[in-house]
Amino acid sequence: MTRDASELARRLARDAEAVCRHYLSNGRRQGRYWIVGDVRNTPGRSMFVRLSGPDSGPGAAGHWRDAASGEHGDLLDVIRESCGFVDFRDVAGEARRFLSLPRAEPRRSPKRTPVPAGSAEAARRLFAMSQPIRRTLVETYLGHRGIKPVHDAGALRFHPRSYYRPDDGSPTETWPAMIAAVTDLADRITGAHRTWLAPDGSHKAPVDTPRRAMGGLLGHAVRFGADDDVLAAGEGIETMLSLRCALPAMPMAAALSANHLAALLLPPTLRRLYVARDADAAGDTAVAALTQCAEAAGIEALVLSPRTGDFNEDLHAFGLGALRAALCIQLAPQDVARFMLFADAGTA
Repeated sequence: MTRDASELARRLARDAEAVCRHYLSNGRRQGRYWIVGDVRNTPGRSMFVRLSGPDSGPGAAGHWRDAASGEHGDLLDVIRESCGFVDFRDVAGEARRFLSLPRAEPRRSPKRTPVPAGSAEAARRLFAMSQPIRRTLVETYLGHRGIKPVHDAGALRFHPRSYYRPDDGSPTETWPAMIAAVTDLADRITGAHRTWLAPDGSHKAPVDTPRRAMGGLLGHAVRFGADDDVLAAGEGIETMLSLRCALPAMPMAAALSANHLAALLLPPTLRRLYVARDADAAGDTAVAALTQCAEAAGIEALVLSPRTGDFNEDLHAFGLGALRAALCIQLAPQDVARFMLFADAGTA
C-alpha cells in the first residue's frame, strides 16, 4: 500500500496545478503556489500547495502546508480531505480516476448546489469536511475533561475553522470545533453538533453559545458503539464519553439535551436500557419519560445516577476508579460481569 501511495502521489504531483484546480477550486494560482483556505477547499489564503519542484524530498511538487493549522501533506491528502474519504481504497480509486481524465483544459470541480443553513444536508457536508480527531484539539479538549481514551470515536471529528455567528446582525467568526454526527437507527447522518473550542483546546471557546446543533435531532443521537441488546443513553457528549471510559464495551448514545433524551427512539434489538441521569429537574423529567417509553416497549429500564451534577463532573472530581465503583452497584449483575470485567481487563 505504501508503494502504491507513493507512486500515486508522484503521478499527481506531475500535474499538481490540475489537481488543485479540480479539488481545491476555491483557490487560485499565485506564482509557484496554489493558495486556498484549507485542504477541505474552504476559501481563504492560509494553505499553500507547491506546484513545481522535485519528485520527492524537501520542496517536492504537490507538497502543501496550512500556515493556520500546521497541517501538511501531499496531493493524496488533498483528495482524501476535499472528498471526505476515510479509507485509502477510496482515495486511491479517486486518484486513479482523476489521472485517467484528459488534461486538454484546466478542470474545475462543479459547484455544489447550495443547501439551507442548518439542514440535514448541511450537517452531512460539515461532517464530511471535518477530519478524524486523532492528534487534534478535540483530543486535547476531552483530555482536559478527564476523558483520555475515546472508544469508537467515529462519530466525532475536528474542524480547525468552523463558522460561528453570534447572531444574525454580527460578523461571522471562525473557531476550532468538535463536530459530532447525529445519526438515526439506520446509522444515517441526520444532523451535527458543534462544540467550539479555545485555540489551545483547553476549554470551550469564549463565545456566548459554544454549543449548537443543526439538522434533524428529534429521536436521534450521537452514538458510540453499535446498538445491541444493552444501551446507555444520556444527554451530553462528555457525559456519555465519561461513562464510556468506565464501560468501553457498552454501546452509548448522547441525545444532546433533556428534551431530546425524552424522545429518543430505541433500537428494536434492545432488551435493557440504562438512562444516565443529569441531576436537575429537566434531567429527572427526561429520565421519567424515556423510562416509561422503554417499559411500554417491553425494555427493562435502569437509571444511572451521578454523585455530582453529571458523570463528567464525577470523572473529573473523583477519577476513573471511583466512577467504576459507583457504577458497579448500579448495573444489573449480568452486566457487571459483561462490561465491568472487560473494562478492568482493558486497563490492567
